[in-house]
Amino acid sequence: MSIIIRNTNSDDCVYASDICNWYIISSQERGTGIALRTEDYLSQKMMNSNAIIALQGNTVIGFCYIETFQDAKYVSNSGLIVCKEYRGQGLSKKIKKAAVDLARERYPHSKIFGITTSDIVMKINSDLGYLPVSFAKLTSDIKFWNGCQSCNNYDILLRNDRKMCLCTAMLAPSGEEMKINLSNLIINEQNK
Repeated sequence: MSIIIRNTNSDDCVYASDICNWYIISSQERGTGIALRTEDYLSQKMMNSNAIIALQGNTVIGFCYIETFQDAKYVSNSGLIVCKEYRGQGLSKKIKKAAVDLARERYPHSKIFGITTSDIVMKINSDLGYLPVSFAKLTSDIKFWNGCQSCNNYDILLRNDRKMCLCTAMLAPSGEEMKINLSNLIINEQNK
């Protein structure tokens, strides 16, 4: 059976409970920070089509969502997770790319960012054009940083006035920056 990766809709809310449980299990297994989300929170993302879901038949196997901050000056790609049985097959990168594409399409002028303790996510982010940055380059919106409260490293973040944690901050070009970069590349190639 083939895997389908697509934007979410309200019908996908039936998967919110499973995804929430994956976050809890992943946090326990990794022993590193991971922000937990409620079913209601994920359902809202799904209903607003602000998430990407991977399905095999009627079974959810992966997920990632986007969220804006500071009047859409920033957009994060968060909550990337894949069902344990489907890891190591490149599915995370496909889901993350779809989430980045969604962010660039919906919010072309927004800076795209994320924070992670996962080496795998850092590699995926790098492959998608993200660069490591200081936390000062990210949103100052308290709503984003409050989302870290369920992470077991939250006390580290607070002790450092939200300027550093165990997570690596990463920033990717916006949709508009990608267009400019592509235009410059084409012009440079034509001038050779």
